[in-house]
Amino acid sequence: MRPLRVLAALAALAALPALAACGGSTADAAGKGTVTVRIPDPGNSGVLARGKKDGSLDKALAKVNAKVAWTGSAGPFAPAAQAMNADQLDIATGSITSGITSLAQSPGFVFFTATDPDPVGEGILVREGSGIDSVADLVGRKVAVNKGGTGEYLLLKALATAGVPAEKVERVYLRPDQTAAVLNAGQVDAWAVWSTYAVAEIGGGKARFVADGAAIGSDNYSLNAVRKGFADAHPEIVRALYGYLHEESAKERRDPAAYLNVFTDAGPTAVTGRAREVQLGFTAKGGTVDPIGPEDVKRFEEVARFYAERKVTPGRVDIAAHLLDVEKLS
Repeated sequence: MRPLRVLAALAALAALPALAACGGSTADAAGKGTVTVRIPDPGNSGVLARGKKDGSLDKALAKVNAKVAWTGSAGPFAPAAQAMNADQLDIATGSITSGITSLAQSPGFVFFTATDPDPVGEGILVREGSGIDSVADLVGRKVAVNKGGTGEYLLLKALATAGVPAEKVERVYLRPDQTAAVLNAGQVDAWAVWSTYAVAEIGGGKARFVADGAAIGSDNYSLNAVRKGFADAHPEIVRALYGYLHEESAKERRDPAAYLNVFTDAGPTAVTGRAREVQLGFTAKGGTVDPIGPEDVKRFEEVARFYAERKVTPGRVDIAAHLLDVEKLS
C-alpha cells in the first residue's frame, strides 16, 4: 500500500474565463505544434506553484512538446468539472467525493492519479471551549458541510463510524470559503472540513479536530482529472504530467517548507505563524501522487456505494468507468 497523504492543496477551478481557440488540443499561434495544457492557477503553495515559479513544469512538458496556460483560480472541483465538460479546462484536482457527485452528471473527464486519504488534515472541526469532545456529542447540533463534497462525506462517515444516526445531526450547507466566520460566530457547532481551510483555524488556536481523517476511517482520496478529449489526443502529455506530479510530490513530503509560500511569505495568500507549522506537519505526513491501483478502485467504489445509500447521489456511480491507467499511456 502507498503511504497516506495529506491533500496537497492542488485544487480545481472556481472561476474560468473562456479561452482562445488554441485550446488544449491544438497548435499554438506560432505554428510550432506546441500543445497548450490548461490548468487552474495554483496560487502560492504546492507542487504546481513551485513548478510555475522555477520553470520545472515547463521543462518537463517541453519534452513532450507541451506548455501550460494557467487559467482561473484554485477552488472547488464541481465548477472545474463543468469547465472540462465545456472544453475550457484540461486538468483539475479534487476529492473522490466531489468527483463522484460530478460523475453523477454528464462527465467529460477521467481520473488518472490518486493520492491517499489525508489522515490528519481533514475531519470534524469544533471551536475550542465548545464542549464537544466526541462525534457522539454532535447529536442535536448543527454541522457545516459543503453539499455533495468532502465535508458532507466526512460528516456522514464520522457519524457512521461512531454509530450515530445521520438524522440526529443537522447538516448546514455552506460554501467552504464562507464557513469560518459562521463557525466562529457560533451559528454552527462544528465544521466538516479539510486542510485548505482547517489550517488557519487550528493555527489561530480557535479550533481543533474532534475526529480527524484517520479516526473517521476516511476514504476521501485526492484525484487528478483530465478532460477525456485531451487524454485521447495527447496521452504522452498526460503521462509526462503524472511523472512530474509524482516526483515533485515525493520531494514535497520530504521538504514541505520548500513548497509553502512559494511566491510570497506575506499577505492573504501566505501561511504564517502557528498555521505554517500546522501545515508543514500535515504535509510531512503525506504521501505522493500515484497511479490508480486495484486497491484504490475498491475504496472508490465503497465511497460511491456509501453516497448512494445515503441519497447524496441518485444512484450508485460507476466510478471504475471513469478511470485511466496512466502507466499504460505512451
